[in-house]
Amino acid sequence: MGTFETETRAASGILNVSRRTFLKGSGGFALGIAFAPLLRGGEALAATAEPFTPNAFVRIAGDGSVTILAKHVEMGQGTYTGLATLLAEELDADWSQVRVEGAPANAALYNNLAFGPMQGTGGSSAIANSFEQMRKAGASARAMLVAAAAEQWKVPAAEISVSKGVVSHVASGKQAGFGELAEAAARQPLPSEVKLKSPKDFTLIGQERLSRKDSADKTDGSAIFTQDFKLPGMLVAVVAYPPRFGGVPKSVDATKAKAVPGVIEVVEFKDTPHGRAGVAVLAKNTWAARQGRDALVVEWDESKAFRLGSEEIFARYREAASKEGRIAGKQGDIAAALAQPAKLIEADYEFPYLAHAAMEPMNCLVKISAGQCDVWNGEQFQTVDQLSIAKYLGIPVEKVSLTQLYAGGSFGRRANPQSDYLLEAVAIAKAARAKGHEVPVKLVWTREDDTHGGFFRPAYLHRARLALDAEGKLQGWHQRVVGQSILKGTAFEAALVKEGIDHTSVEGAANLSYAVPNLQVELHTPDDISVPVQWWRSVGHTHTAYAVETLIDQAATTAGKDPYAYRHELLGKKPRHLGALELAAQKAGWDQPLKPGAEGEKRGRGIAVHESFGSFVAQVAEVTVKADGSFKVDRVVCAVDCGLAVNPDVIRAQMEGGIGYGLAAALHGAITLKDGVVEQSNFHDFQVLRINEMPVVEVHIVPSAQAPTGVGEPGVPPIAPAVANALYAAVGQRIYKLPLPRQVQQA
Repeated sequence: MGTFETETRAASGILNVSRRTFLKGSGGFALGIAFAPLLRGGEALAATAEPFTPNAFVRIAGDGSVTILAKHVEMGQGTYTGLATLLAEELDADWSQVRVEGAPANAALYNNLAFGPMQGTGGSSAIANSFEQMRKAGASARAMLVAAAAEQWKVPAAEISVSKGVVSHVASGKQAGFGELAEAAARQPLPSEVKLKSPKDFTLIGQERLSRKDSADKTDGSAIFTQDFKLPGMLVAVVAYPPRFGGVPKSVDATKAKAVPGVIEVVEFKDTPHGRAGVAVLAKNTWAARQGRDALVVEWDESKAFRLGSEEIFARYREAASKEGRIAGKQGDIAAALAQPAKLIEADYEFPYLAHAAMEPMNCLVKISAGQCDVWNGEQFQTVDQLSIAKYLGIPVEKVSLTQLYAGGSFGRRANPQSDYLLEAVAIAKAARAKGHEVPVKLVWTREDDTHGGFFRPAYLHRARLALDAEGKLQGWHQRVVGQSILKGTAFEAALVKEGIDHTSVEGAANLSYAVPNLQVELHTPDDISVPVQWWRSVGHTHTAYAVETLIDQAATTAGKDPYAYRHELLGKKPRHLGALELAAQKAGWDQPLKPGAEGEKRGRGIAVHESFGSFVAQVAEVTVKADGSFKVDRVVCAVDCGLAVNPDVIRAQMEGGIGYGLAAALHGAITLKDGVVEQSNFHDFQVLRINEMPVVEVHIVPSAQAPTGVGEPGVPPIAPAVANALYAAVGQRIYKLPLPRQVQQA
């Protein structure tokens, strides 16, 4: 094992374990964490060192500690806390005795129920797909503890209660902690059915300010991310990539690189399935590897490289938009509605490529031995990555182990359908072995590598025409979307691309929420643009929500109606949209005049509402525009309906984070190309939101008894249109291209 478990981390309540460590633990290895206060009992039973493992999600040790195995990676979104809340609720555990481990890669045990037969984290699905599963796991363990106590105390199980980790029989006065009953509980039969609590009996779910299980070690620096993890003899690899996508090494002079102290080897790779090639410098540490890369002399063969710039790409998109595309959504007769409208709105929108800009750039650690590949990673796509690696190495999939570590953000990047950086690490380790270096290899991307050469949110163009009648009512909605498919060529294409429609390109538009009698949404998917693309936080909703919500705003003002009232009327049959819309408007004081700015300043307020990943979010943004046209987002009021609020604090944090992330893209985000070369490289020219740009954010949760949905992504889509609508309210300028201009002008 590597430097992995520390005393501090264990005390903080979270450990990540490899599959082998997990199996070892399941076979009788009890983690030596003291929970002495939990060993209670008026008539104490003998504490046991054997863990009680009633199912794949929970293990109770003899010291009373409850270890919950999280099948979803913790990348800042609060999953470890949410999953633990669900199980601990039904177990009736004390929150202080609960700790969390990352589950090993095992689709048979840890399948994402929203994805089908695969393990993975994404699509804001963690809590939604685990809601009943984790509760049943906790309830099953509780039932076995109760059965064990009933047997030993010779009392009816129905007379036994459990509260905060203590099993009690009131009539006899007998009590026992979980640890005291663990060994006996392990001998009880698994219950075939369990009764879950009524929401009125929840003590953890919905509780305000329940402490997060990952905060302590992230605060004191003891949290283990991939970059922290080391193995004996490990080499660090930093890669020289071709300037343009599709380039390959033509000749390599590694003389100067190998002269750098600490550099051990230089290897090439060009056979990865996703097509990216590179030259890796392997060294004893990251700094030496980076210096070695800088010293490399590489001549690239770019005869097959992509060479278009952003302007040429959008020119092609505009040409495509002039022609009919594949129909992704249709109702009524759009041709008739657009034939002679009383009022017509026409607009072209442009959305740039976007980098994910996770705080922790891509990295992973790979160890290849005879017929086996072990990987340590902030792992988001276990099953896909296992299959990809196994196929590449020609070994059985069960010979690929993946250990889940913390991820320092992802926003979709670590769920790459083509397993790009993982396969590169494997390719480098394989090439190193061929040169006699049978050692673990950690691939480290620099920030520049990630910004310059990652997989991006595709660029899109939307062409829209809206028909209104004389009273301003929407009669027709025609929207044509042009952009690369993120699914084409991946393992997901067969299931998620139907009749040429990648639904992720048109989600939020093809299934328009507003009541419009005549609708047609079309899609063009260019196949001659080879910029690598994949999903970005909120996927297609990041651009469709902007187009839809600014178009609705324009329709409202064209009709001479209040934007909130106009939306309200069109969402009459969408109660959950309305719930979020009404709450956001109420909390923002929409019916009250906006406080004026200082002399020379103009202020505006905009609203947007959008459904994504089963959650409904409305946001009201307030902006101040200075006399020179520069502006600041002052305040955002957000209302979210995500069903039952499992962890209200986490939900608010995710909305705040989503607003900050979405605002960064709205104000600054653009990956541009010139002659096929990405022009950005780091945070100085692909800027994330600075602290002085963050508005005051208020988050309100719509009360709900519906099953919980996701919160990781739905906070992002409404913010850009809400701000754009606020700018229009302030100065009268409509904005059809993102990122928003640094200065706006009065229309």
